[in-house]
Amino acid sequence: MFTAKDDLIIQERFEELLSICDSLDIYKRDDDRDKIIRGFKFANEAHYGVRRKSGEPYIVHPIAVARIAVEEIGLGVKSVLAALLHDVVEDTDFSVEDIERHFGKKISEMVDGLTKMKAATDCSTEISQQAENFKKMLLTLSNDVRVIIIKLADRLHNMRTLGSMTQKKQVKIFSETMYLFAPLANRLGLYKIKSELEDLSLKYNFPEDYKQISEKLAETESEREGYISMLTEPIAEKLQAANVDYEITGRIKSIYSIWKKMQRKQISLEEVYDLFAIRIIFKPLDIIPEKAQCWHIYSIITELYKPRPDRLREWINIPKANGYEALHCTVMGPRGRWAEVQIRSERMNEIAEKGFAAHWKYKEFSGGKVESELDKWIKEVRDALNSSTNNAVEFLDEFHLNLYSSEVVVFTPKGETKTMPKGANALDFAYDIHSSIGNKAIGAKINYKIQPLYTELVSGDQVEILTSNNATPKVEWMNKVFTAKAKQHIKNYFKTDIQGTLNTGKEIFELAIKNQGIKPSRSLFKKVLPAYNCAYKDEFYSKLAMGVITLDDLGVVVRSSATSKIVKYWSLQFNNTLKLLGANKGSDSDEHKISECCFPSPGDDVIGFKQPGSNLIIVHKKSCPEALREASRHGDSIVPTTWSSEKVMSYLSHIMISGSDRMGILLDLSIAITKHMNVNIRKIKIDSHDGIFDGNISLYVKNDEDLKNIMDKISSIKGIDYIHKYDE
Repeated sequence: MFTAKDDLIIQERFEELLSICDSLDIYKRDDDRDKIIRGFKFANEAHYGVRRKSGEPYIVHPIAVARIAVEEIGLGVKSVLAALLHDVVEDTDFSVEDIERHFGKKISEMVDGLTKMKAATDCSTEISQQAENFKKMLLTLSNDVRVIIIKLADRLHNMRTLGSMTQKKQVKIFSETMYLFAPLANRLGLYKIKSELEDLSLKYNFPEDYKQISEKLAETESEREGYISMLTEPIAEKLQAANVDYEITGRIKSIYSIWKKMQRKQISLEEVYDLFAIRIIFKPLDIIPEKAQCWHIYSIITELYKPRPDRLREWINIPKANGYEALHCTVMGPRGRWAEVQIRSERMNEIAEKGFAAHWKYKEFSGGKVESELDKWIKEVRDALNSSTNNAVEFLDEFHLNLYSSEVVVFTPKGETKTMPKGANALDFAYDIHSSIGNKAIGAKINYKIQPLYTELVSGDQVEILTSNNATPKVEWMNKVFTAKAKQHIKNYFKTDIQGTLNTGKEIFELAIKNQGIKPSRSLFKKVLPAYNCAYKDEFYSKLAMGVITLDDLGVVVRSSATSKIVKYWSLQFNNTLKLLGANKGSDSDEHKISECCFPSPGDDVIGFKQPGSNLIIVHKKSCPEALREASRHGDSIVPTTWSSEKVMSYLSHIMISGSDRMGILLDLSIAITKHMNVNIRKIKIDSHDGIFDGNISLYVKNDEDLKNIMDKISSIKGIDYIHKYDE
């Protein structure tokens, strides 16, 4: 039971929440404040005596979620009430009907949307409870976006307190966060929440990397602040002289963004040139358009510092799809260092900070006359949700495709703009216009030149779709289009073509096994049919064509006949070098298989997934996108995995080097590796030009520590300036 200290903590936390609600004046009716107090008392009584894993009273969590919703996102009274009550139905004996009786229909609908489904009682049914819960939550987007935003607040608080969870639970939660919640926060314009979710996911996924970057940033903070002052003082003087009402702030790049850039470009923290940005937020004059004032400030800045032309980002005429508006430029600042400058009005800044809630507020002020890109996206998602598949895993993957963060802006033949996800092609564009255009598409004119339908679009392209009345969608289009909207239209076409359903399913299967290098046979169907819960071929083909089943794990199902020689070699080589940790410790009968998508090697951070109905554990690199996707859908199959310290055979690794060219550099490299380190080199290639050389070395090592020692030895050779490991 709770102590007097627990009761005091609960009361203090709630009074802090109430004080924030008072200061923000969120009340629209006389009894709104009393409703929040009643909601708290109801939730507190329902959860009384229950503690979180951290030891705190459970009610502290709903209070924290409500505080995030109102203070950090800017939601109102109904959202505070729903946040306070969001776990009552799921974790106590109260029902949705009880919530409706006490707080009305709207609050009960919001709480219902936030309530997870009960776990399936039939354990033999291969479903993803995670995906089912996500599907239920996301379907509320058709009715009330606030449910999704409260769920993001809920996830943020869970991530802030993730340290009290088991390792397996941590992997499940941060994988869901990276696969769905962080992109969703970004899509709704909640940049600060998106960044914190990403940073916290990195903290638990790669704790050493997170620690090193955060410590390095702390060490250089004073030097960075000094440079920002040096950069901004001349700008401030010019803005004051121009009578601009402004505020200048400095913003450090998020730890996750820094880490991602370091990984992508294989560079050190010191080489990340856009480590920080300065933000100029101005109060606009009523008589001059905001856009014009943005460009005026830009001209003031570029008179002081030379701009980098290829880094100008203009989101004031065509905002991002999440509603973000700003003008970004990169300038050469003092000491020859590049610096990013972000220019926003107060309105633009509030939308950037509080996303959808602020966007909705300004839309109400304008009378709702202007449909933003965010409105268009929500409408598209609602359309997709209303016609989506019953398969929850497939539903989740399709929704994930809607969460693109990078966009390209292209034009129709009449000059109208279309915002598409980066990676979309002309066929996606055709389906974005209308399903009838996509279904009859045969080609495209991009910038007046005829191009294939699969041509990827870039910003500024003008696209015209060529059609034919005799054309119909092709099965392979499902693998060629990028957007969820296009995939859904193609799928709908094949669902209505009853006569050709079986042939379609057969084509999909034959294409899949062809891509796997497998030949059709009777023994193949003996494996495939039971694996997909089908009694006969026609049932299998029909479900495949209708999208009821997918072939994502076909390689695993037929691994005994389809695994290539190199995969067999890796599996045999490392089968006995893994040990399994935690509650789901592997048994002696467990079989481990190295994933074909990322080929982890000893020393890499790894994670395992136990396959349904078998003892097979597939091992991925932690950084593998497929591992993230799998953990977000099938968290219960996670097996925390690490390499054992047992001696293993050598494995092939690759390093890249560069430096100043000189006589004997190749000899010194060979001696350092083969003589001093006793390592066998498979390949070494050096290219020299203008006194500089770069090269690649492939060699066999026993573990990551050996590779580190070799790299340390090489880096000590005279003339070596740069060295890093890479995956071939």
